[in-house]
Amino acid sequence: MKHRLLITGAALVLGTQVIADTVPAPVTDDDFVPIRAEEARLGRLLFYDPILSGNREVSCATCHHPAFGTSDGISLGIGDGGLGLGPDRVVNPDNPPEQRIPRNAPALFNLGAKEFTVLFHDGRIEVDSDLPGGLRTPLDADMVAGFASLLSAQTMFPVLSADEMAGHYSENDVAQAVRRGVITGEGGAWDIISRRVAGIPGYADEFVAVYDHIGAPDDIAFTDISNAIAAFMAFEWRSDNAPFDAVLREEGALPEPAAMGMDLFYGKAGCATCHSGPFLTDHQFHAMGTPQIGPGKAARFEAHSRDEGRFRVTGDPADLYAFRTPSLRNVALTGPYGHAGAYSGLRAFVEAHLDPVAGLQSYDLRVAVLPRMPVDDARGLADSDAIAAAVSVEPLRLADEEVTALIAFLDALTDPAALEGRLGVPDTVPSGLPVDRPR
Repeated sequence: MKHRLLITGAALVLGTQVIADTVPAPVTDDDFVPIRAEEARLGRLLFYDPILSGNREVSCATCHHPAFGTSDGISLGIGDGGLGLGPDRVVNPDNPPEQRIPRNAPALFNLGAKEFTVLFHDGRIEVDSDLPGGLRTPLDADMVAGFASLLSAQTMFPVLSADEMAGHYSENDVAQAVRRGVITGEGGAWDIISRRVAGIPGYADEFVAVYDHIGAPDDIAFTDISNAIAAFMAFEWRSDNAPFDAVLREEGALPEPAAMGMDLFYGKAGCATCHSGPFLTDHQFHAMGTPQIGPGKAARFEAHSRDEGRFRVTGDPADLYAFRTPSLRNVALTGPYGHAGAYSGLRAFVEAHLDPVAGLQSYDLRVAVLPRMPVDDARGLADSDAIAAAVSVEPLRLADEEVTALIAFLDALTDPAALEGRLGVPDTVPSGLPVDRPR
């Protein structure tokens, strides 16, 4: 069957089949929060600067680099205690980390869009107008005012994580503050980071120039730092110029087999049931049976390697092993895939996704990308039966050519301009510390 794509009113016509109410309207400026260019430029420097990490060795870009689709190209990252970037990153023998980062680093595309009101794989932070500051986070009553957006608030977690940016226990002043549970206020972890940044003239001058409420370096707060980083991410990685967008705007058509893949995506394969809307996510949580590898999300007093997903946030048994539906923008370049990065290849992930229980039963850890580390990455696979029991979707059988067509459609979600970024990677940062670059 030959497929062709045309837009007629609000419906998409594929050959003789009409799919109404499922294909989204094109993305417009109204879908995004306005960004001030000067704030984004300041945030760019902070995003690539290791000054925000406890040991001054890890930047936001270490795990979210444009060279790897704003992720890190590996299944489970190595933050503090690692050397190198992307798949070349290795354990630092002089300061080895205790474990891998428990979840795959998510891509950062379109996080400045207004509809992104919940973040992280388990949705542990989300917009909540009933709470002071309008945000729900694990800090609860300790949450401070001043975060301009949910995207800004998410930056507070990596800098407090021993495995990601803070460092472990007594390694540095930030890690020591985190260990004592002193996060906010004078002498807290955020204040220590803020004073570091304020002490660098290049940053101090920029903050005074960008924010009217900052009259002197001592006025710089962690929320100002996080707001600038959020502005940069929202500006840099807006993605709405893929071939898919040209179709939605009636400016182009998809070639075969991508056209057939779009037909399947919005039809027989049922992908749009969860991957809906302009950013191809319903922002909800679903138990889809992705394998559990790595350390899991146990509390320090627990001795398991499970990751129970949304359940750890809500306590609702219906949320066991449920994770947030990821956006599929630029998905062809944001692997590995799954909350734990269990699959390095997109096709392998899609094939397992069609029959999650069978995928769990046949999973081979060798398809993950895991830099060498003396840990048991397979421990979590012991939980596969429980993960399979939570899956509620029926298996779907597709022919090889149909899977190929789906992958071609997913390739059509790639936006080259967004991958390159609008401001790019800076040559230097005000701290003078090295900027992460792939070899």
